[in-house]
Amino acid sequence: MEAKAQLRHLRIAPRKVQIVLDLIRGQSLEKARAILRYTPKAACEPVLKLVNSAAANAENNFSMDTGSLYVDTCYVTPGPTMKRIRARAQGRAFRVFKRTSHVTVVLKEREA
Repeated sequence: MEAKAQLRHLRIAPRKVQIVLDLIRGQSLEKARAILRYTPKAACEPVLKLVNSAAANAENNFSMDTGSLYVDTCYVTPGPTMKRIRARAQGRAFRVFKRTSHVTVVLKEREA
């Protein structure tokens, strides 16, 4: 049995979120929460909320034991990119890409 949670349209670039997800992949639920709580990255706060949501889904929807949960898979895919214009010298304009992410976390129970 697995419990899943998704976060869509996160306003952080996928390559920055991927660094955080690599830290928690394969870790137990409590260790993943500790890593996310004390890592100084901007993506840690929304990913921590996502992990807590997946844990709540596991406990309430599937009656899984939260003590034996671990992060089975977690991945990020690029969401829509907002294109903006930044004014530059001599009347020019440069494109600015504001990238978004879709993050997915899957928790499973460890077998005894």
